[in-house]
Amino acid sequence: MKLDPNCRYDQEHEWVRVEGDEALIGITDYAQDQLSDVVYVELPEVGDTFDQGDVFAVVESVKTASDVYMPISGDILEINEALEDSPELVNEDPFGQAWFVRITISDPSELDALMDAEAYRAYVEGLDE
Repeated sequence: MKLDPNCRYDQEHEWVRVEGDEALIGITDYAQDQLSDVVYVELPEVGDTFDQGDVFAVVESVKTASDVYMPISGDILEINEALEDSPELVNEDPFGQAWFVRITISDPSELDALMDAEAYRAYVEGLDE
């Protein structure tokens, strides 16, 4: 399982990479592996506002469809339009080309509740036992 040490993680398997007062959000390598081959990604609209824990996207794979939850509150500044034509990027590069959305961070204190890479690794290892 690949991890990005520059990201924070939630228990729903989303990652957040903070860039100033903005953040990129996507799903983890573990999540894409569990989903298998991703065939479709439904993203929100630019300008939409989400609270922490809200469903903001849906990922469909050959196995299932899965909701994607907002790990922190914010307003959508940009969506990754590349995922519309190339959803397989989620499987190929979950921490790079396959980011889902860029948001403004509404409440930076929410980041404190997220896990760092090592805590997330331990959390996932506990799930697989």
